[in-house]
Amino acid sequence: MATLRRYLVAGLLIWVPLGVTLLIVKFLVDLMDRTLLLLPVSIQPETLLGFRIPGLGLVLTAIVVLATGMIATNLFGMQLFTIGERILQRIPLVRSIYASVKQVTQSMFSSGKSFSKVVLVEYPRKGMWSLAFQTGSGADEIKSKTGQEIVNIFIPTTPNPTSGFFLMISRSDVIELDMTVDQGLKMLLSVGVVIPEYKKDVLTGQQARQES
Repeated sequence: MATLRRYLVAGLLIWVPLGVTLLIVKFLVDLMDRTLLLLPVSIQPETLLGFRIPGLGLVLTAIVVLATGMIATNLFGMQLFTIGERILQRIPLVRSIYASVKQVTQSMFSSGKSFSKVVLVEYPRKGMWSLAFQTGSGADEIKSKTGQEIVNIFIPTTPNPTSGFFLMISRSDVIELDMTVDQGLKMLLSVGVVIPEYKKDVLTGQQARQES
């Protein structure tokens, strides 16, 4: 029974991650394939070929994104998109949503530094610790009115890190960790199962600084 259990566990360790990965990839491909429905029925690939080819929607999406990027990077395209943004900014509800989404997108894709550090904070109450990511420094107005050095942090939910809580907290209440952002995300996605290795020399160095 012990041997069979070992074989079963070894098989599950191979097939479960592979199966979940395939399911996620299939979901994304099917989602992208729905973009083909935006085309007129007469020129949709399924109408022309008589059968469905999975992944064509992903190819179409990639082509549209690349073409948009090529247009937006030249002078004429920049002027065209500027006019379009001015039109959107005149619509009361749309301008607020568009401006917020654009700012977040630029922060994530342009600078590549939306999460700068992995930190530890006492949340949701004292004695309970949560893993968080520092997203930047606090606004000057907030620093001035609170009289404290404020940092902006994001506490993701687990195992879905796309939602969470934005907090502005005193720097003195934040503990910076040595783990990388990738290691912190893996720890959150695995609900604490995947723990990053903590090197002994780092621990020794911190103990030495505390003793000094």
